[in-house]
Amino acid sequence: MDRSFDRHLSAQDREVLASYNYGNCTGAQERPAVLVVDVNYTFVGENREPVTEAIKRRRHACGYSAWSAVDALKPLLDAARAKGLPIFYTTAGVRPDLQNLGAPALKAGSAPKPSADRNLRDGNDIVDEIAPVPGDIVLTKTKPSAFFGTPLVSQLVALRVDSLFITGGVTSGCVRATAVDAFSNNYPSTLVADCCFDRFEASHEMSLFDLGAKYVEVASSADAIARIKALPDRLFGSPR
Repeated sequence: MDRSFDRHLSAQDREVLASYNYGNCTGAQERPAVLVVDVNYTFVGENREPVTEAIKRRRHACGYSAWSAVDALKPLLDAARAKGLPIFYTTAGVRPDLQNLGAPALKAGSAPKPSADRNLRDGNDIVDEIAPVPGDIVLTKTKPSAFFGTPLVSQLVALRVDSLFITGGVTSGCVRATAVDAFSNNYPSTLVADCCFDRFEASHEMSLFDLGAKYVEVASSADAIARIKALPDRLFGSPR
């Protein structure tokens, strides 16, 4: 892994890091599922363009970093489907009046709102390039974590999933909340770094550092794909 976050660490940070066993986190295990967090048009945007341009149409869009993650995510999903692994997607389930959001609606207007531009896709639609196929499971949520207020845990229990590959956006927000809740629910997880994205480069990199130090294993998509391909066939029964 390219430790790009190293450039954000002070000399003191490096000294502390060297003296502790940080980063020794358990990742995906024998019966993993793939979790795709909020890779929708609200956070990706319609066009491959810099974030400074993308936010002119969608103020939560992440521009090139999101599209780079989409490109890395597609072969990972192909590998997971070839093995019959469960694939879960999340997206927002927000009412137009925002009344089911609760506190986020009060946070400086930070809650995603429907666009006034009728030519744009519904922001909750998962982007076409990695859209769900029959057999995938799509969960709607109103809070950052994929676990909070959704049936995710019960679905994982029913399928006897023992761990997760976590992908999506944004790294410092919904992905981070999901990764911490996966840890709290005793699901060892691998955060696939290049399949995650954020509108702020520093937030992305330091979230990878922080989550990898405490809660999840951090790996590249190439490593995750190799591990998926090495799994036995039909772990979860007959092909869909």
